[in-house]
Amino acid sequence: MKLPKSAARAIARERINALFAQAAEVSRTRPDLANRYVTLARKLSMRYKARIPPNLKRRICSHCYQYLVSGMNARIRTREGKLVISCLSCKKYTRLPLKIV
Repeated sequence: MKLPKSAARAIARERINALFAQAAEVSRTRPDLANRYVTLARKLSMRYKARIPPNLKRRICSHCYQYLVSGMNARIRTREGKLVISCLSCKKYTRLPLKIV
């Protein structure tokens, strides 16, 4: 019996959240395992067309897809109204707009 697409996407989102939680746990001790969890989460996302939530998406380098940990392989700065996340693995950066309240 095949699941409806909406149910499959919901299960995929739960698994993606669980994989990111596991990646957060092991990121300091086993960065290779954290990167593997991120790879699996991305594959689930692509297979079931389930979006990775924005707060979790910011924890992945958009160039080399490494799990970013501030102080270990990422540098986070603010500059000219933007949040600049630099990946120290591939030396690239991502700029996100900051909301001014």
